Amino acid sequence: MREGIHLNDRTVNVLENYDFEVIRTQKSRNAFLCETNKGWFILKEYKGPQFRLELLEKLLLTAAQNGFGAAERLERTREGELFCTDSEQSRCIVKTWPGGRECSLKDGQECREAIHQLARLHRALCAPGLAQEYGLRAAGLAEEYEKRNRELRKVRRFLRDKGQKSAFEIFLQQSFDPFLEEACRVTEEVKAYGSLLDASACEEAGSFCHGDYQHHNLMCGGGIFPVNFEKYALDSQMRDLYQFLRKLLEKTGWSVPLARGLLDVYNRENRLSAADWLQLYYRFSYPEKFWKIVNYYYNSGKAWIPGRHMEKLDRLLAQKTAKTAFLEQTFSV
Repeated sequence: MREGIHLNDRTVNVLENYDFEVIRTQKSRNAFLCETNKGWFILKEYKGPQFRLELLEKLLLTAAQNGFGAAERLERTREGELFCTDSEQSRCIVKTWPGGRECSLKDGQECREAIHQLARLHRALCAPGLAQEYGLRAAGLAEEYEKRNRELRKVRRFLRDKGQKSAFEIFLQQSFDPFLEEACRVTEEVKAYGSLLDASACEEAGSFCHGDYQHHNLMCGGGIFPVNFEKYALDSQMRDLYQFLRKLLEKTGWSVPLARGLLDVYNRENRLSAADWLQLYYRFSYPEKFWKIVNYYYNSGKAWIPGRHMEKLDRLLAQKTAKTAFLEQTFSV
């Protein structure tokens, strides 16, 4: 390591386990970016189980073998390990880093390229052998929504029993029942479709998704490069497409032309089936944003509730009509 680099002791100890020479580093979002004699890498803490790292390495290799060369790669230590521990016994991993900046949701061309790359990535992330090797089970959409509905009911009971309430808590309680009813209705409709929307097709095809496909995990620099695959899942790949589009559409007032254009980009590269369209429709129909607001509120300190909670709930209610129009005009079920 070159003299004059300012790193804390934990970082120095970790990087010394790898077969490269560090030129300089810089702090990033919960990580360190490292310029080395072998290119750029990123060092970050890893809190998941070891088998998921082993599977991640194989999954990224599979994507590369299937023609998707824009994915990151895990770097092994000199001893051939996928992770090492720092002085506080925290597990750390090192991955290749493409450089560049985050994808901008305000740039239409970058959003189209992000969707195009996602379609290519999904074709490359079909690995039935890996799913069988690790005995993975995919959670179905109805199962996921049932769990969320239980969480919503728990918070509704908490609010009803709570004595003195803040202005936000009063507003949240007043808004609760319509959203919970909508969540339950969507869940029952998903269950009614049975095998068309359950997890069996994902397990049989071995279809993996990125798990957190959003602009913070898309680097731009001579193309779009997805990073941070640690939340990968054996699941409908529509989970990724929905997640990216939802974040974008919330910021653009649920623009139907924008949604149709981006869905067309994906469809041209990776044909959407009838089941895919149903997956998207019900993922958009479920009040996920409300669940997120409720979940964040309930699991954070309630002595002081940030004003942005009220702002998010206000915005959600204000966009309800636009979202309904988006669903009606974009999908035919």
